[in-house]
Amino acid sequence: QVQLVESGGGVVQAGDSLRLSCAASGRTFSSYCMGWFRQAPGKEREFVAAISRSGGTTYYADSVKGRFTISRDNARGTLYLQMSSLKPEDTAVYYCAMARSRYSTPRTALDEYDYWGQGTQVTVSS
Repeated sequence: QVQLVESGGGVVQAGDSLRLSCAASGRTFSSYCMGWFRQAPGKEREFVAAISRSGGTTYYADSVKGRFTISRDNARGTLYLQMSSLKPEDTAVYYCAMARSRYSTPRTALDEYDYWGQGTQVTVSS
């Protein structure tokens, strides 16, 4: 079965950087678009970033554009999210997700993903 395991979360101060990783197994990683989503307490899960199968195309939420970078290593079956200039409002549980179909472009909607990791907590203090 498909497994997505996130790591790299933690507690940082505003302005710091953090890199999240997501190790995938159970499916041909390079055949599927991948995404990062986050959920803050009391809020709905929201799109953060997405990447195409090859890694050549990326999409970002406006709130993280210019600060976060999504990337993937298809040989290692791993997805990354490099986060810089972190703000307190970035505090959330971050989830990686694998698209439900072999889309040709990155997807931004939650229902376009069918496998999710368990999440990793990112806390940014002011």
